[in-house]
Amino acid sequence: MWSEEDAEICSIGMTMQPSVSASSGISQLSQCTQLGELPELPAPDEQRLQKAALLLQQRLVLRQWLTKFSLQHYYSRLLALEVFSLEDVYWLEDNKARPLFSKDFSRWSGARQSLPTSKPRLETLKNDLWSEVVKSSNHQDAWTWGGMLVVSVSVAGLVTLAAMTQPSLAPEAKHSLLQYVTGKYLLPSNCKVNFQWSDPHPVGSTVCFSVQFYQRNGQPYPICDTDNFIVDVSEGPRKIAVISELGSPTDPNSANLAKVKFMVRHAGQYRITVMVGNQHVAGSPFMRGFVAGSPYAQRTIVIRHCSTVVCTANIPHLLYIEPRDEYSNICNFNLNDNPTKNYTVEICQLGTCSQDSNLDIIEENFSTTLDYDWQTQRVSIQLKFLNEGCYHATIKYNNTELHNGDFDIIVLNSVDSTLVHRNVASKNHNVCYEAKLISVNGERIPKVKKVLCYVSPKQLIVKELILKFIPKRLYTFRLCPSTKFNFQSDTIPKLGDNFSSSFTVDDGCQPKIELMSKERNVIAATFAQFLLKNMGGSETFKDKQDFFHHEVRKYHQKHYHEKLSMKVNREKLLESSMKATKNLSVSDWCRNFEITFQGEQGIDWGGLRREWFELICAQLFDAKNHLFASFHEGQQSLVHPNPRRPQHLKLRHYEFAGKVVGKCLYESALSSSYRQLVRARFTRSFLAQVIGLRVHYKYFEQDDPDLYLSKIKYLLENDIDHIETELYFVEEQYDTSGQLVKTVELIPNGSRIKVRDSTKLQYLDALAQYRLATSIKDEMEAFLKGLNELIPDNLLSIFDENELELLLCGTGQYSIADFKAHHVVNGNSSEFRRIVGWFWAAVGNFTQEEMARLLQFTTGCSQLPPGGFKELTPRFQITAAPTFGNLPTAHTCFNQLCLPDYDCYEHFEKSLLLAISEGTEGFGMV
Repeated sequence: MWSEEDAEICSIGMTMQPSVSASSGISQLSQCTQLGELPELPAPDEQRLQKAALLLQQRLVLRQWLTKFSLQHYYSRLLALEVFSLEDVYWLEDNKARPLFSKDFSRWSGARQSLPTSKPRLETLKNDLWSEVVKSSNHQDAWTWGGMLVVSVSVAGLVTLAAMTQPSLAPEAKHSLLQYVTGKYLLPSNCKVNFQWSDPHPVGSTVCFSVQFYQRNGQPYPICDTDNFIVDVSEGPRKIAVISELGSPTDPNSANLAKVKFMVRHAGQYRITVMVGNQHVAGSPFMRGFVAGSPYAQRTIVIRHCSTVVCTANIPHLLYIEPRDEYSNICNFNLNDNPTKNYTVEICQLGTCSQDSNLDIIEENFSTTLDYDWQTQRVSIQLKFLNEGCYHATIKYNNTELHNGDFDIIVLNSVDSTLVHRNVASKNHNVCYEAKLISVNGERIPKVKKVLCYVSPKQLIVKELILKFIPKRLYTFRLCPSTKFNFQSDTIPKLGDNFSSSFTVDDGCQPKIELMSKERNVIAATFAQFLLKNMGGSETFKDKQDFFHHEVRKYHQKHYHEKLSMKVNREKLLESSMKATKNLSVSDWCRNFEITFQGEQGIDWGGLRREWFELICAQLFDAKNHLFASFHEGQQSLVHPNPRRPQHLKLRHYEFAGKVVGKCLYESALSSSYRQLVRARFTRSFLAQVIGLRVHYKYFEQDDPDLYLSKIKYLLENDIDHIETELYFVEEQYDTSGQLVKTVELIPNGSRIKVRDSTKLQYLDALAQYRLATSIKDEMEAFLKGLNELIPDNLLSIFDENELELLLCGTGQYSIADFKAHHVVNGNSSEFRRIVGWFWAAVGNFTQEEMARLLQFTTGCSQLPPGGFKELTPRFQITAAPTFGNLPTAHTCFNQLCLPDYDCYEHFEKSLLLAISEGTEGFGMV
């Protein structure tokens, strides 16, 4: 009936001379609990005997109670949860009892509810159960004999037995009998946690709490590494890196003390779990709140941001600011605070900012009013201009410019404002405005040309009239954020005058042109309004992504997402998938594919469809399958269409690839449950062409690092007029054996035009245009044909290359352990080792999106090779930068991150986050 643990507990106190116990009437184990005064025993031995007897009685009563409800086989497992008595039954939580009892939980719950709630009735129940125990023990001769045998053990034998016995008497850990008797072992429930900060606490500073460890007998316990002390700080899926310091090498009185430090960047309620081994300390887990800090200019944002604001004279225009702290948490204010304090709005007329004499005139032309909305937690700025014109505005907080507080303002008169709204709302986009072409690429043309500027929802077209009625297209600029207007004025006109001023149009890829037009403001305002309409009115990635998903759903609202059965062959996946989708219409592509693999049994509840997407992306975009290829084997394997593909791969394969990518984007737009990611690592030049940008030589650094290091970088850094080189505007192509196959002229008569230092940028751009675009023109057009059947091209053009990659491929899953195992550190000074330690602490707190931005910043791509950091070539390098306090820099051709020195961790983390998140630019005027 008794367990070995119960027998050993009884032996704790019954270590007296046989004569003594016999005279006291102890002949059975059950009688040990009926002891009164034992004057023959020394006081310590008597105390131990009484304690052991009480503990034994509690356990035997508990076991007898469990037997009544046929739950006795759970007795030992309850002891492991520190349930030693009926009183402990009340405190056993359901979340711990449910996994223990499993299917018997309902019986356990009923048994516990039957326990009396008043103490007198509970004592009566315990006495009844104990009587049953005693009555039962009277018929067990073996235990009577065992009791007499234990009584015969001497006090000296107890010490010997304690030194030799190592059973797990206490459920917390394995202890000797002597440790259990004396209570000299760590008891987590005796430990105390002291938080050294107020609750809630502002984010962004290091907080500390201490843990004091005690034994079961109340004495301090010296904590060490082998005690498996674990601290976990989390908010949902977000885990926080912690630093634990055990004891103190200099202060012996702190041997039982552990200090835990961590820093929280995101506001919210955090769960702090403190455990020793597998047991919580007293009070664990704890809940602590962290709130946003004070406003920080470089994180505070203008809501629904656009880099060009169009206003109407004498009509107020509202802008909204969302105050955020340095970690992008939305700030909270008390009623006694003044949230609009320290904000300033600086406005100057374009082309006149340096003209101090006109500042008074400009200030009289506009007014600003600031207010705070306590419900939306936003600051509103009301702008009102009296006269039309073009202005530049800067919003600052504490004399520091806001994150996106730099923008241009076009103020139109009421007539022009009505005209612009009519242009944007009209379905007829053949409206044009007269202008004069002044210069191309900064060089004045000999004779000014009269041209027409057409602005549509997709592009800005500049045409020349031949014989005054035959239009000839000269330049075309896509309507996307990379196209910028720069306003210039040689003289400062009087406000309100009707004057002609020049402006330049530049997309960073094509030749920059300078125009002059009386309708300059209308052209720029129409372009800006079309752009904002295409982007949903905001230039932040999250807003553009939400707008993109909304527009895709709207574009396909007539197509139903009902199931479409499709059977494919796993062994010939690409061919069978193309055959199965050969005759599908756009409406069919919008249906929910229900995949069946030939020869396999299984119903597609979503898992087979996801597997098909993953496998088909690998078939299409893995370089080993030759439809897409990288520039060099062994590099980072960024892929683009393969111009040297095998003959069995046709253009229809690229069209199918485009449809698959479009299908993934469409599914992701429906909801997160249907989200499909494109598992591929595309080159930046390929992504640029998807969104309609012209490629240039800067893409070589990420797409073709070998060529960039061996040729491009050399030409950029040297004056080639003083170098003996025969370089012409041609590109030579070689086969795998090194034999010259053909020579391609990059410009007309390029084989006869030698590259000079003054024309080397033209040569590099022509080389990029051929290698990155012209050589894959047919493949690119086929891919875009398939993609644009499902996704309109104007929706894709609102993103830049990095944003498009995040939209297509997501952030991926990044293992910090894999990162730490496969990287290279260049530098061994004590200061740099400190910076590297800070780097890993910061990365440990990164979100998946921040990790993606770090990879984009350092390697040029947010996606890792299939094998993770191990297959990244060259390895991810962390290098010391010979500067102090500057922002980190990167060299994507080396996968190298350069970290300057900083005076504290907070400055380091803030600079790293700023470096990886900045860099995107929008439509603007200078």
